[in-house]
Amino acid sequence: MPLLSVRNLSVKLGRGRPVDGVSFEINAGETFALVGESGCGKSMTALALMGLLPNVAGIERGAIEFNGREITRQSDTVIRSLRGGSISMIFQEPATSLNPVLTIGYQIGESLAIHRKLQGAAARKRAIELLELVGIPDAERRHDEYPFQLSGGMKQRAMMAMALAGEPRLLIADEPTTALDVTIQAQVLDLLGALQRERGMGMLLITHDLGVVSQVADRVGVMYAGQLVEVASREKFFASPAHPYSRALFTALPEGSARGRPLATIPGRVPPLDSFFSGCRFADRCGSVKDLCRGKEPPLTAVGDGQRVRCYFPGRGEPRSIQSTTSAQLLPIESADAREVLLEVSELKVHFPIRTGVLQRVSGHVPAVDGVSLRILHGRTLALVGESGCGKTTVGKAILQLQRPDGGQVVFQGADLTAMSASQLQPFRAAMQMVFQDPFGSLNPRMRVGAIISEGMAALKLPGDHPQRVEELLLQVGLAPETKDRYPHEFSGGQRQRIAIARALAVGPKLLICDEPTSALDVSVQAQILNLLKELQASLGLAYLFITHNIAVVDYLAEEVAVMYLGRIVECGTTEEVLRSPKHPYTQALIAAVPRITAERPGDVAKAVAGDMPSVAKPPSGCHFHTRCPQATEACRQRYPSAVSLSATRMVRCHLYGDT
Repeated sequence: MPLLSVRNLSVKLGRGRPVDGVSFEINAGETFALVGESGCGKSMTALALMGLLPNVAGIERGAIEFNGREITRQSDTVIRSLRGGSISMIFQEPATSLNPVLTIGYQIGESLAIHRKLQGAAARKRAIELLELVGIPDAERRHDEYPFQLSGGMKQRAMMAMALAGEPRLLIADEPTTALDVTIQAQVLDLLGALQRERGMGMLLITHDLGVVSQVADRVGVMYAGQLVEVASREKFFASPAHPYSRALFTALPEGSARGRPLATIPGRVPPLDSFFSGCRFADRCGSVKDLCRGKEPPLTAVGDGQRVRCYFPGRGEPRSIQSTTSAQLLPIESADAREVLLEVSELKVHFPIRTGVLQRVSGHVPAVDGVSLRILHGRTLALVGESGCGKTTVGKAILQLQRPDGGQVVFQGADLTAMSASQLQPFRAAMQMVFQDPFGSLNPRMRVGAIISEGMAALKLPGDHPQRVEELLLQVGLAPETKDRYPHEFSGGQRQRIAIARALAVGPKLLICDEPTSALDVSVQAQILNLLKELQASLGLAYLFITHNIAVVDYLAEEVAVMYLGRIVECGTTEEVLRSPKHPYTQALIAAVPRITAERPGDVAKAVAGDMPSVAKPPSGCHFHTRCPQATEACRQRYPSAVSLSATRMVRCHLYGDT
């Protein structure tokens, strides 16, 4: 008997059905992965299972059985007794799911009191044990801290401790690793796998990361427009995905072998909830659609080996890839200044003051950026990679002089920006722009798109016909000119990121600093944005400083890579050098932690570097990485390694390579 059985589940929300006839089963000890783009109904399915649907939504039909018991029509009291106990959920955003005014221990204690009847000293002891179980160091101290005092990875693991407090038989994990660095992601996946084996838990994993699915799933369900369009074993799914949408997700993945050519993309977007469907819901985005597909909805039929597909022509259809008019120019251009240095950063330092006491006197400094040197050539891309908190974003802001550095030089087009006043910097503002990680947070929700894009041109008093320029920019980033009269909330995440790019391009920059611009996007939307960035670089000669922790994106987009750890560059070189033959143990750990997409059954998830990054306020003595490095020697503990050149383009800071 399956642990969870979902049969023909449909959820009504207004005039739409975000979940429409979904059926699947999960056995004890099994991981069922639910994949698909945002808006396909994955999270709404999970909320229906937990009895957490919004007030305006409800289960229209279908049945949910848990451990042989029908729970679809049970009272709120019965569902609450299951929720957090027998069935637990890890939510996508720990920062918004954790109560900011309650300590971590108190929040775990709530679950222990309700489901395990533990209180007082017994609850505290168990909460600390749970924090240790999920790999949080110094658990007793963290028990009494608040969410803002924990890093992103630790907040996610605190959420896991809360979910595990009731000793659930079924764990629902909604994008549990989306916002995590690859090292922390590997630790979280290792932990989930170990707990699952130990407790025999069933797990519903919701994600759009096919690498994660490849590592941990037993079976895979692909969801599109509220329906399951393919269900298969992990091996079968990765060896031969049958639905055109499934294959489209694979072809949109960035990789080094695709460098110099556009990624395959899926045209259009997931249909809105209130759409009326008369045939296959993927028909408008499928390259091999036929009349039969539009006339009648295909059933979910078996195609062998436990694989079921909702398609009349499984294994045949291909997505219609968007081919831009500039796609022929995607190979790197060689202009007269293509080999000239556009930006030279030398020994850049940014130290934030630590203020203590009632009078907030400065008692120390946090070396967020501590002697960073890098350079970017005209029309080239330098990727800056590293874990969250290592100082990558601060480097970007310091280059733009949005955060004034405390030392070093930033030479842009031959001029030292650090020696300039605010008024002297004004002429350089147009040449340097930034695209932020969260487009919704960086776009003013009260302004129309046209005003958002033209704001920079007006502020810098640029000549020309601004309304005409806005329309040209919208076309350039793949949006219709009439969208200038709409507001940011009326667009998808990928479209909002295009608007942010158009705003940056409006002032005619030579350098774009892109801070994690694709980290929260689906693979299909990510492919569109990466294609756009490559096209703009080829046609406009733009240079990029691309800040990211996605190694696959680096492999596809960048010519050079710099690896950052605790405020310093520990390795840099060409993409080929750094990613194919990493030298620094930290770089090796980052690359080893990247989930591999393979049809063969993997072993344990690749072991990442142990523990969390130390506090930047109190970095370890010697090499900052020695506390997590498996090859650390006494020299590593005593002094910081100097830079060692391994080739004309390769530098590493490690005692293993000739530093004495």
